[in-house]
Amino acid sequence: MDSLRTDLDAHLDPTAGRGCEVALVAGPRPTVVFRAHHAVMDGRGLLSWASDVFRALRGEEPVGAPSPLYDLALLGELTDSSGVARRERQMANWRSPLARWGSGTGRGADRCAAHWVRRTVDGAYPGLVAKTAAAIADFSGAATRVMVPVDLRRHRPDLRSTANLSLPVFVEGRPGEPWEAWHERLLQALVDGRELAAGEETALARLPLGVLGPLLRATDRATSALGRYPCSALVSHLGRIEPKDLRAPGFEAETAYSLPVQVPFTPVSFTALEFGSHTQLVMSHPGRLRGDTRGADALLATVCEVLSPAARRGPLTAGPQRTEEPATLTAMLRRQIERTPDAVALIGREGPISYAELDRRSDVVAAALRARGAGRGAVVGLLADRSVAALAGLWGALKAGAAYLPLDPNHPPARIAAVLADAGAALCLVGEEHKALPGHDVPVLVLDRLPTDGAEPAPETTLPDDVAYVIYTSGSTGRPKGVLVEHRALVEYTHWATDRYGVDASTRFGLFTSLAFDLTGTAIFPPLLAGGSIALVPGEAGRHNLTELLTQLGVNALKLTPAHLELICALDVGPQNFRVLVVGGEQLRGPVAAQAQLVFGPGCRVVNEYGPTEATIGCVIHTFDPQCDADSPAVPIGVPVDNTQVYLLDASGRPAAPGEAGEVHLAGAQLARGYLHRPELDRERFFLLADGTRVYRTGDLARLSERGVLEFLGRVDDQLSIRGHRIEPGEVEAVLEQHPEVARAIVLGRPGRPDGEPVLCAYVSGTAEPDAVREHAARLLPSYLVPASVRLVEAFPQTVNGKIDVQALPEPFDDAQVAVRDDRPQRAFLELAVAEIWSQVLGTADLPIRPSDNFHHLGGDSLTLLIMLSQVADKLVGQTGGEVFQRALRDIIRAPTLERVCLAVREATDPDTAVEDTTEPHRPKDRT
Repeated sequence: MDSLRTDLDAHLDPTAGRGCEVALVAGPRPTVVFRAHHAVMDGRGLLSWASDVFRALRGEEPVGAPSPLYDLALLGELTDSSGVARRERQMANWRSPLARWGSGTGRGADRCAAHWVRRTVDGAYPGLVAKTAAAIADFSGAATRVMVPVDLRRHRPDLRSTANLSLPVFVEGRPGEPWEAWHERLLQALVDGRELAAGEETALARLPLGVLGPLLRATDRATSALGRYPCSALVSHLGRIEPKDLRAPGFEAETAYSLPVQVPFTPVSFTALEFGSHTQLVMSHPGRLRGDTRGADALLATVCEVLSPAARRGPLTAGPQRTEEPATLTAMLRRQIERTPDAVALIGREGPISYAELDRRSDVVAAALRARGAGRGAVVGLLADRSVAALAGLWGALKAGAAYLPLDPNHPPARIAAVLADAGAALCLVGEEHKALPGHDVPVLVLDRLPTDGAEPAPETTLPDDVAYVIYTSGSTGRPKGVLVEHRALVEYTHWATDRYGVDASTRFGLFTSLAFDLTGTAIFPPLLAGGSIALVPGEAGRHNLTELLTQLGVNALKLTPAHLELICALDVGPQNFRVLVVGGEQLRGPVAAQAQLVFGPGCRVVNEYGPTEATIGCVIHTFDPQCDADSPAVPIGVPVDNTQVYLLDASGRPAAPGEAGEVHLAGAQLARGYLHRPELDRERFFLLADGTRVYRTGDLARLSERGVLEFLGRVDDQLSIRGHRIEPGEVEAVLEQHPEVARAIVLGRPGRPDGEPVLCAYVSGTAEPDAVREHAARLLPSYLVPASVRLVEAFPQTVNGKIDVQALPEPFDDAQVAVRDDRPQRAFLELAVAEIWSQVLGTADLPIRPSDNFHHLGGDSLTLLIMLSQVADKLVGQTGGEVFQRALRDIIRAPTLERVCLAVREATDPDTAVEDTTEPHRPKDRT
């Protein structure tokens, strides 16, 4: 319950000041007060006025309110003295059940003075007025009459006036009646237009001011003496005002609320105003209750309970609360190095590297960064393969106090340069073979050229609230967005992951995913900060090195996507002694998890880990249960981990009940600081609930099942998840529209993959050739963002509301493209066989593929490329030519065209067992 600050009292006194004024109250939390006398301006008019003031402060043109029309002018000059007599009798005879709040003596001005109590509830509430009226009746335990101001502008939607244009209707009811009954009576009053009706309901509004003043004084004396009021309460819902409307340079409103006037006709008045994700409720009560507000507090609490039951206000589900001393990743690493300096930290083709060696190499990087001015607060790019130098670079950047920005060498140079520029990177740490990728605008430091020791240990200057890394994800506005993750959040993740996944000195994680993929953090931080080790797998993960990872490097733990898991399960190897598979990045299907359980054995836990980048890698987990989850189309995402809470809010921002679907909002210690240079996105995605809890709005839908676990239900927006990457179609559309011959672009996810994942498809208008558009996209976007198809349309179909009708768009592949497949009998058997595999992996049966087509340009990403190459090796190459085919992977990966894949198959196949050209269609052989 909030009481207004005493330093605002002078500006809120209804007996002081001008009829209209704006007051700025300085202090730690500056407050802007818009004050107007109700005879001059009503609540809606005041909101319009306030919005125009802020428009002017922003340098925008005010909307204005040129009309002088007010309520009496709208209604006309009506006089009905008999109506006055009826109103006087009515006032004398009606006794409000809340009248005890108005009893007492004193000057009329004192009795009209108000004191306010305020509460904030999450979401918006249809039927709020009726629900409030029903709550008042139940609280009073007697017949209740509620005054509801009605905005007369509803009869003139084009009217632009800030004058008092509100007249009341009155709704009566009894305790115990459902709010729907109150709502029905209120709606009927509005349908009848009772606020416009002549008679006793509007008699006071029609009186000349000379008569109205004495009547009000007489009424005040009567209510004071008799404790009688014409109604029990005034309830007004002023609608909604957006936070952006109350924003100006140097000022951003955290909240907004309306203070009701304490009038002599009612003991209490309520106003409701929707602002941002909240509804602000304010109740006024007579000033003499200032010393004892228990009655007022109890009434407002009753109203809030009806709107938002206390049982739903907290998190729907929450993880255990644990207290840890704030720490940094670098401090934790130093402690581990002191404990086990000679233990193996990294292993791979470069040989074993001890904790002490990793410490020395990272000190060298830190010293080099500090010498170049890249210390605490700086952002440093990291563009390297999975190698000892890369891990030394990562830790060296952290030791220098900088935040590292992981980049994928497989991304187009234009994308890499754009991300470095957006992040304001001081320099970029690079591997020798990638030194040209950052371009000329950012200095580079080649990791492979640095000495391996000789630097003084880096001093510990990092604080828990410093940013540890910046990871870029797809952005809906057309450019990727950088997420700022602090040491505190990563330490929190590391603590619970170490505990839940059983990470200790004997744990060895395999690292084979891109450093730019935040799920990779699971394979880096928990093992190194618990005395375990990491097996590094450089290059593109293929059949050969994945087999080596599973069988020869002593790995017993993996972090991977469901697609990775499917690929590994298809390798026909028998991994031994695995303890845990942590699966994240996209939805895990029950059959895939069940197959993994069979392949890795009953002693290996399969854990589904959920969490967006903005909540630091993962924060909701579920251990796969073969008895309950094997046949499920989606394995539950589970329950929150330590110090994490999950709120499910419906479309209006209200808490959802158990079993109801709601949008996932995450709270707790792992939330990111926010987005880099994107304050508008911070406001949209990171905000405070009514109780002050900071949450991140994920855009994911979920519900709490009867088992007490969260089930993922999809998205509430257009965002897609493809091969573990969250994709904003708007980013792809913006890039396609940069093509000079594209007028408009729409990108959609179309169903098609066997695993249920969508295929990225684009529709463009203009004169560009589809192949040229796809090539343009491939030069600027990562492969997973390149549409699988580009369809040229003359115009976009529209709905009756003028929006693009996506359901009326044609199939992604036009007849001319599909006709390419008609030449199958004239094409070589091998080419057809490889094309068939491509179509199966890309999940589009009618995908036209030509010899020069690039797998990435058709929508394949690095992971689907690996799946495709694995299937080609398995079905068309065989064991004999496996090593030769593996050696050709680097050339294929650089330009994976159909023609090049076929050439590699021919080179890897012995003459005696070579696949001969034929015109017979390919029949994929069964695998057992």
